[in-house]
Amino acid sequence: MKRFVFPVVLLAITAACGKGSPGAAPPPRVPEVGVAAVRSGKVTLTTELPGRTAAYLMADVRPQVNGIIQRRTFAEGADVKAGALLYQIDPAPYQAAYDQAVAALAVAESAVPALRSRVERMKEVLAINAVGQQDYDDAVAALEKAEANVLAAKAAVAAARVNLDYTPVKSPISGRIGRSNVTVGALVTAYQPTPLAVVQQLDPIYVDVTQASADILRLTRTIQSGQLKPGGAQERKVRLLLEDGTPYPEEGTLQFRDVTVDPTTGSVIMRMVFPNPRRMLLPGMYVRAIVEEGVNEQAILVPQQGVTRNAKGEAIALVVNGAGRVEQRIIEVDRAIGSEWVVTSGLAPGDRVIVEGQDQVRDGVQVRTAEVPLGPGAAPGVVPASAAPAGK
Repeated sequence: MKRFVFPVVLLAITAACGKGSPGAAPPPRVPEVGVAAVRSGKVTLTTELPGRTAAYLMADVRPQVNGIIQRRTFAEGADVKAGALLYQIDPAPYQAAYDQAVAALAVAESAVPALRSRVERMKEVLAINAVGQQDYDDAVAALEKAEANVLAAKAAVAAARVNLDYTPVKSPISGRIGRSNVTVGALVTAYQPTPLAVVQQLDPIYVDVTQASADILRLTRTIQSGQLKPGGAQERKVRLLLEDGTPYPEEGTLQFRDVTVDPTTGSVIMRMVFPNPRRMLLPGMYVRAIVEEGVNEQAILVPQQGVTRNAKGEAIALVVNGAGRVEQRIIEVDRAIGSEWVVTSGLAPGDRVIVEGQDQVRDGVQVRTAEVPLGPGAAPGVVPASAAPAGK
């Protein structure tokens, strides 16, 4: 019996040892991440500024004489030419005043010839003392008074003519006229605060945008440091995004930047001019102008999906170093251009930034990398090291 005990015990121990081998810890898995190389290149830096459109010319049509509106000659919302008749004020009282002034002028002029002849006769006999000096002086004064009356009558005729000419209310500029604020039969007064209508020239059209004064200082310092070069004549060209985000087909021109900073907003007004042949832009419309600031010859660009923020709000990027380990770097970004950030510090051309799989790694972890195609038209996606089997 004792000869059979040892083999049984030995078999049990061997079986127990065999079960323990599969329970050993497997080697750690090395995560795979998608990386993209930081690149350097020449880029044109632009800024997007909010603003609103304004009419190139705008005229409030107001009456310059009192009267009753007899007729209106335009269609609301139509285009009108400069000098076109818009309203007709009843001219009857002004025609009567003009006729009266003309008659008064004729009376004043009729008195002058007789007085002039009298002065000439008295001047001839004054030399032989046939008439007194006082009588001659009185005749000269009467003639001068009559001539002054003629001048006053002519001025009255001119004033009456002006008032009569103001009874037809004409358009001061060419443009599109809005709705009429009065109807036929309404009494209007000279220079009333409410305009009869408003005429606006829409082609071309102004776009007024605001730019923070701090951005102007930053741009000035960047240009002075040599990091940014002015764009020359192209710098004055401006593109426009409409309220719904679609690009405006026409290109505009930067006219000027105001010299005064608004103390309430800390911003400066910039005025641009855009052609508006199809009247797509209307005054008061909200738009966004894309203004060229300059050219950066050696801008450092990194894909936007490779940049995140830490708890302090700092921009960070995870970089895979030459040893295949993850490094966390705090970077500074300037602006976005397309799908990339312009980086001012923290990265260098050639650095491999993790753009996919950031949530699976941390600083110092060993990783395997796969390049992510980010060229024009390429969708971001990890390029696998080997093709996956079909159906997987």
